[in-house]
Amino acid sequence: MANNQMEFKFPKGGIFIVVLIVAVIILFSKSTVTIGPGEGGVIFETLGSGINTDKTYGEGFHIVAPWNRMIVIKVRQQSISDEMNVLSVNGLEVKVNGTIWYEPELKNLGLLIKTKGEDYERELLDPAINAAARSVVGRYTPEQLYSSKRDVIEQEILDEVQNILKEQFLSVKRVLVEDVKLPSTIRIAIETKLKQEQESLEYEFRLSKAKKEAERQRIDAEGKAVANKILSESLTDKILQEKGIGATLELAKSTNSKVIVIGSGKSGMPIILGNQ
Repeated sequence: MANNQMEFKFPKGGIFIVVLIVAVIILFSKSTVTIGPGEGGVIFETLGSGINTDKTYGEGFHIVAPWNRMIVIKVRQQSISDEMNVLSVNGLEVKVNGTIWYEPELKNLGLLIKTKGEDYERELLDPAINAAARSVVGRYTPEQLYSSKRDVIEQEILDEVQNILKEQFLSVKRVLVEDVKLPSTIRIAIETKLKQEQESLEYEFRLSKAKKEAERQRIDAEGKAVANKILSESLTDKILQEKGIGATLELAKSTNSKVIVIGSGKSGMPIILGNQ
């Protein structure tokens, strides 16, 4: 019985073509890199001198040689928080919670990674923050740290960190001291002292206010006394008589019934009788 089934024969060289296509796909996938928003990249040349510090790659799609590696690092502004144990000016241990905002310099990203490594935060940033915090906090007493010096301390730490990281390819933008933790006995003593000072200020304010009110009343009374004296001295008998005559004339025009006695009284002023 004849075999009517057709046998499929793979074309000559087909296996080679399939292998070539697979190799191209793998090679292409290893040669393409997409750098995301807020990131930057530098090339590590495996067959060359390592990190290429001459060129930095920005966001987007890039093709690199398959034997090289693209190192991608965040270059947007970032923050790091830490709790540091530092000593105040009198040797008291203080815990400072702070946050620092920083960003790598994009154009110098290759130099940053080449000199400090990909973990540059641990190698460079953390030691700088701790050194600056110890230097600045060591200038102040616990009371100053706890109350009124927070803004000044933040600026001084920022200045210290920027000075330490100068020409290190890392830009520090801001420092925030979120909390200063003191031993409970010291904290309670400071809070009690601050409360007493506040109460003293309030008492001085009330006392000053009372003194000002007494002074105002004294000046007002003296002014009234002077006015009464001037008025009394200006009211001579002649003036009183003239005013009495004027009042009598006005009264005479009234329709109400009245009795007016002219020339009566000690001063010769009119006496008005009547209840209307």
